[in-house]
Amino acid sequence: MSGLLSNGFGATHGMMRNNLIWVVSRMHVQVDHYPIWGEVIEIDTWVGASGKNGMRRDWVIRSQATGSTYARATSTWVMMNEQTRRLSKIPDEVRDEISPWFIQKQAINEAVPDKIVKLDDKAKHVNSDLKPKRSDLDMNQHVNNVKYVRWMLETIPDKFLERHQLSSIILEYRRECGSSEVVQSLCQPDEDESFANGVQQNLLTNKVLVGGNGRLGSLDINVLTYGYTHLLQTQNEEIVRGRTRWNRKICTGL
Repeated sequence: MSGLLSNGFGATHGMMRNNLIWVVSRMHVQVDHYPIWGEVIEIDTWVGASGKNGMRRDWVIRSQATGSTYARATSTWVMMNEQTRRLSKIPDEVRDEISPWFIQKQAINEAVPDKIVKLDDKAKHVNSDLKPKRSDLDMNQHVNNVKYVRWMLETIPDKFLERHQLSSIILEYRRECGSSEVVQSLCQPDEDESFANGVQQNLLTNKVLVGGNGRLGSLDINVLTYGYTHLLQTQNEEIVRGRTRWNRKICTGL
């Protein structure tokens, strides 16, 4: 719509002249509520500046019927030289192309983003010998981002996944993963926080439907938030670090 794109992958005319492409370096998604089956949702998205040499793309997902927000997300993008595969500063001509479209608002306010620690071979849960399938690859023959998330979540014990739902995820991308690489997924629960001693991190008052008369009643529920740290790596290099937060699934006995 802006007339900036010269191909189908978000590159402007100035980027094409300089052999530059966008690569995502970080993504943060927060889920406040989950929509019900068949509900119509709306998605707003916009771009903004991220430091001197990055771009931010944000999203807000909400109910079309009520306008209530279900999820918010933000991502950071940097430029890479397509031939050398090295990161690049944003040239002035490219900055002049994209900066008029920047919107100065944030879906998630991250003044100082949390750093994700690197796991080692002492991680509690490890899933090794993961190999990409052909359906996991994008047009550049690299593993797509959705597969990274699946590898991470599959390393979490099934019993935990049955009783909890994802409330947030942060991904810090380190390098690309090719089709022939063998990947190891590590994850470590936050033993010191809530797994070991049940520390209450969030206290929410939820409105739930109670009884058979269709009236809304107030039910106070202490919601414990649990966390995992994740790492995907090959034998020698990191691919992506991750952090996930989880809430217990609420059973109202309806």
